[in-house]
Amino acid sequence: MDDLLLRRVRTGLGGELADVRCTGGRITAITEPGSDAFAARIVDGHGGTLLPGLVDAHVHVVQWATFRRRINLDAARSATEAIELLLAHLLARPAATEELVVGVGFRDGLWPDKPHKDLLQRALPGRAVALFSADLHTLWLSPAALRLIGREHPTGLLLEKDCMSATAQLPSAAVEEQDHWVAEAVATAAARGVTKIVDYEYADTVTDWTRRLAAGPPSARIACVIARFLLDQAIERGHRTGDVVADSGGLLTIGPFKLFVDGALNTRTAYCHEPYPDGDSLGLLELPPEELVPLMRRASSHGLVPAVHAIGDRANTIALDAFAELGCVGRIEHAQLLSPEDVPRFAELGIVAAVQPAHQPDDRDVADRHWYGRTSRAFPYRSLLESGATLEIGSDAPVAPLDPWDGIASAVARTDDDRPPWHPEQAIPLPDALAAASGGRRGIAVGDLADLMITAADPSSLSPSDLRALPVTATILGGHPTHVKES
Repeated sequence: MDDLLLRRVRTGLGGELADVRCTGGRITAITEPGSDAFAARIVDGHGGTLLPGLVDAHVHVVQWATFRRRINLDAARSATEAIELLLAHLLARPAATEELVVGVGFRDGLWPDKPHKDLLQRALPGRAVALFSADLHTLWLSPAALRLIGREHPTGLLLEKDCMSATAQLPSAAVEEQDHWVAEAVATAAARGVTKIVDYEYADTVTDWTRRLAAGPPSARIACVIARFLLDQAIERGHRTGDVVADSGGLLTIGPFKLFVDGALNTRTAYCHEPYPDGDSLGLLELPPEELVPLMRRASSHGLVPAVHAIGDRANTIALDAFAELGCVGRIEHAQLLSPEDVPRFAELGIVAAVQPAHQPDDRDVADRHWYGRTSRAFPYRSLLESGATLEIGSDAPVAPLDPWDGIASAVARTDDDRPPWHPEQAIPLPDALAAASGGRRGIAVGDLADLMITAADPSSLSPSDLRALPVTATILGGHPTHVKES
């Protein structure tokens, strides 16, 4: 029988102790605790708090699963230090013989020196080395790595489209091994309360997840985002955003259609109204309106909701103008810097602001430098919320870890270390942050989908640092446990 009883849980923030029954994938009863009722499966919540399951609204799943196994360069404060970290890792693993040495997570927006292929050649003569920036918009290659993919480049520092096309050419693990890594990564996310992931991998996500499903159900629901190069194929297949993928048992759905208007802050390619301080560049416009609007029109007319990447304020203006012209629903991914007059347009146009609060503590220093004088309207979550906009929280993993608690805490605290909050006026209340990280769900009620989590403590009683480390006692997907912490 498809029947689950959650004993001794507190229903929602500040909730009363109760027993909660789930049947057929839904919550079917909330009763006084301590009843003698039978169920096919019983999970003891030990007085923990029952909340809606978390939704990571923006993940690059294969990249996240892969990057978890790469050399972490996040701590590097210069190109020289990045190479020192790389060498230290390799010296600790002298038997490593990989064809390609891969490092991830560097942030060069504040570095005093510049990445260059010659630095990698001097440190590792003849070795193929590929280093990815934290924002995934920059790829730093050694001469041997450039030869490996048949390219020439004066500096070895590839940005935006060059970065992404070169990434696709680099050697990668076998599909079977990648699928194993993905399954592990999703299970790890489930252990943090995640019940749904929106997969923005630049690939045929529908085909990839259908293959993975045949090997075993994932530990979370997956929304399969449609990449730009697959638009015609998606239309031919009859895919529409929100549709359940056939024979997936409701675990796979069709996600939105992804487009890029600009680049990213760290690479100084986010497209802005005002130039960056080191020159006269406004950033990079990936899709001008005359190309953006027809693509959005074609997608939306076939039931595919546009999800438009826009980070700089000018890119967000262009994206909002396109939605206004077309009158269609959609999403803006990131919305990191907004002009004041654009903030209310999200609610007016019904556009979701899909944001990544964990990026704000990571980017505060580079924003202070490259968006000097404009940071009061950077990562403007309170302003968006008060204007009536819908916020959805994602991680953009591997840019940040696939752990919504990090984003929730960052949205509430506007810091992730011992520094004072950065623009605390843009912090949002915990209940709103939780809702934004739970697909808009608030509280627990009979009839709700049984995608749930039990936290060891009530989140409303915790500090931001404790929120980030909050243990999850159990995660429930459609009434079935995907994670139960051993007592």
